[in-house]
Amino acid sequence: MRIFGVFLLLTLKASLVFAQHNINGTVSDKQNEPLPFANVILYEEGNTTPKGVVSDDNGKYNFANLKEGTYHIEISMLGFKTKTSKKFELTANKNLNFTLEETNESLDEVVVTSKRPVIRQTAEKLIVDLENSEMINNSLQDVVKRVPGIIVTNNGINFAGRSDVRILINGKTTDYMDMDTLLRDLPADNIAKVELIEQPGAEFDAEGSGPIINIILKKNVRLGTHGSTTVWLGEDEGIEYGTNASIASYKNKLNWQLNTGYSSPTWRDDLFIERTVGNTKYDQATIEPFDPKRIWVGGSIDYYINDNNSIGVGTRYNNSTSDRVAKSNTDITTATSLQRFVTENTFDRTQNTLSLNPYYEFKTESDKLLIDFNYVNYKNENANDIYAVNGNTVPFTNQRYLQDGEYTINTYKADYTKTFSDDFKLSFGGKYSQINTDSDLQLFTQNATGNFDFQAANSNRFLIDEKIFAVYSKVNATMGDWSFSGGLRYENSNTQGTSTNTNDTRTRNISQIFPSASLSKKITESLGANVAYSYRIRRPSYNSLNSFVTLYDPLTSEVGNPNLKPSFTNNYQFNLTFDSQPFFTVSYSETKDDLFQFISQDDTTAQISRTTINLQDRQNWNFRLFGPLDFIEGLEGFTGVIVDFNKFQSNELTPTLKLTKWNYGLFTQASYKLPWDINAEMSSYFGSGALEGQIDVGWIGNLSFSFGKKFIDDRLKVNLGIYKVLDRGFVGRVNYDNINANIESNGSRQNVQLRLTYNFGSKFGKKKSKRNGSRDEENRIDSND
Repeated sequence: MRIFGVFLLLTLKASLVFAQHNINGTVSDKQNEPLPFANVILYEEGNTTPKGVVSDDNGKYNFANLKEGTYHIEISMLGFKTKTSKKFELTANKNLNFTLEETNESLDEVVVTSKRPVIRQTAEKLIVDLENSEMINNSLQDVVKRVPGIIVTNNGINFAGRSDVRILINGKTTDYMDMDTLLRDLPADNIAKVELIEQPGAEFDAEGSGPIINIILKKNVRLGTHGSTTVWLGEDEGIEYGTNASIASYKNKLNWQLNTGYSSPTWRDDLFIERTVGNTKYDQATIEPFDPKRIWVGGSIDYYINDNNSIGVGTRYNNSTSDRVAKSNTDITTATSLQRFVTENTFDRTQNTLSLNPYYEFKTESDKLLIDFNYVNYKNENANDIYAVNGNTVPFTNQRYLQDGEYTINTYKADYTKTFSDDFKLSFGGKYSQINTDSDLQLFTQNATGNFDFQAANSNRFLIDEKIFAVYSKVNATMGDWSFSGGLRYENSNTQGTSTNTNDTRTRNISQIFPSASLSKKITESLGANVAYSYRIRRPSYNSLNSFVTLYDPLTSEVGNPNLKPSFTNNYQFNLTFDSQPFFTVSYSETKDDLFQFISQDDTTAQISRTTINLQDRQNWNFRLFGPLDFIEGLEGFTGVIVDFNKFQSNELTPTLKLTKWNYGLFTQASYKLPWDINAEMSSYFGSGALEGQIDVGWIGNLSFSFGKKFIDDRLKVNLGIYKVLDRGFVGRVNYDNINANIESNGSRQNVQLRLTYNFGSKFGKKKSKRNGSRDEENRIDSND
């Protein structure tokens, strides 16, 4: 009792002598989007020394341990009008939120930009902000290369030793059906920032075992009417060209957009395989050009009913056609003979995609509800003839493949977020998707009269009916220097696959909870640390479930696998950040039943085939060190070192498969201002080699340059890109069981593109962001031009 009295007396005395209070709040723009890195200055009447802080990634600021008095706050940020509060008396904790008005809403004002994008690291993702940068980018492919550690090759995208990378647009899978189309066709001018999400939160689909690249499009249109038009010309595997145009208008409550484009790119993916089967050597060379013709048109309408309610609908149509010929030559050498397989493949492919996305949004300062529906219909028609040509010395029956596929996706989605305070936010939502696929693959062989006979036993029509239901909840909380984010996602998927060839129906039902969490700590004013965890699933692509055999040349084929089951991955990550930028990262992932592309060889026929199997275990470690180049006068950019380790293992294969390898890489992205206001950029990556599944790949190198200049009051932008100045492609080796093969996959050695973009109408200003509907199943539709 006596101790309690002393404590009470001391407390009362302290409160009488000195009362301390806090001031906190959020800085946002007119669309209620948080503004990070805003300067917040606190002035105290009678005190000539103000206090200053910078808003964090969520736009939050905080002043602690303030005495009672008269204060006012000034907020400033590049591109926004400075705002000053009225004077106020501080007698208790106070919460003050500020909404900044952009200085660029006037048509004649100038927006100051920087060449280097802002790069930030959080517990869940790395963010490359391009909104106000002058980076020279032509397409999404250029932008993705700017993400530290990302490697773009002919074989796709690789990050930290993982090639199972997903691409999203505004958090949703794009309606493009293949990676090449997406990377080459999406204009870089539309992109505000890129998020590399290694630890997706509960709001994301649990689908995928590798990292996610989330492309955030620039905020919708500017006040008034404006647009842009682009033409480009290049040389890769021949002359390539394209054009696109967009126009948008935002007046009062109605906003509309239209965009269209056409492209005719050219490139080449060549495959060379040298292998020995017994005493016979097989030297295969396949030259495969790509020359698709693509056209797309899209649009959206948004109607803002009032400050809190809006509705809208967006639609997009894509068409791609390709008519090409691939040539294959195989020399078969023994001690006493030389034979030669010489064949050609003709491809006639048409792809059509139609998407429709209506939505409703309710939004206040503390509540946000988004309900949307997305419909996608994708059709793929492909005719492929493989036949012997002059020079062939081995008997071969000419074959014809007809591969028609149709995919329909209906997705219903709702997300709700409740902000209780600057330090506590709760989110939850749900989703229901129904996917129907119809893959009709038919084989025909040529008879003696030159006609083609249908081979029913080697053909297959495969139907899939899949339903996915998901709900999630997520909490974000901050307490002092600590921040926590945690969530649970429940997904139930029911998949039914039917083969009409065998009348065999298989059903797979998966009910699983997927947790995710992250914890961050601000150690000093500059140094921060965070840890994160996520649990995820990767379902087989729809095409890989069809048991159909596709023959690429007489000795190379791909086989589907209807027995595939999903894989599950545990991901762990630790980051150190300096001034919110990445500094050091270490991450580890382990995947059970990994979806692994397995290469096998039949010694009797010498045929080599590839199929997807479930591998027992896969482990991946990666370590990254990142640093800016600003210490070099005139140079902006970053450089870094990445070290990764991959291990693939399965005791279920005979013989036991165990593959391990370390990879060491150096990446650099730099920009420099040349005379005559020409911006120059260089990007490069050099690595010691890695495992691409079963293939032990040798060292890899890539070096590219870009140059850009603006004319006509910055409305006309001219870019020249010189890519693959140095490009060592995919060169590897397979040495497992009876396979002894060297493999090389290369494309055209250099690509040059000249691009001109002209902006018309209102130059600056922006409004609410465009919404994309949920399209989270589309990435499982595999397709190639």
